Amino acid sequence: MPEVRLALLQKLTALVMLPLVAGHIAVMIYAVQGGLTAAEILGRTQGSLAWALFYGLFAVAVSIHAAIGLRAVLHETLALGGRALAAVTWLIFLGLLALGLRAVWAVTAA
Repeated sequence: MPEVRLALLQKLTALVMLPLVAGHIAVMIYAVQGGLTAAEILGRTQGSLAWALFYGLFAVAVSIHAAIGLRAVLHETLALGGRALAAVTWLIFLGLLALGLRAVWAVTAA
């Protein structure tokens, strides 16, 4: 994918993440100030489609955003390019996505 499109995609994922990060921080502050335990938090998130969609979208956006950012770092520091850079970028994306969606599953699955 041309670099301009990757830059635009990274900016788009940043726009998607902005309200998700704000929402996540607000919920964490509410939970901590409310004195909720981990068990109480899981009791509220498990089985919730809304939380699964919220954090699922968050995991996808972060995976894309981070993979593109790390692609730039790898290109500049290790002089990777071409197919090697593309392959490493895809591996990073897929690894982050798998970890993120696994975490979402752990917190929201009933």
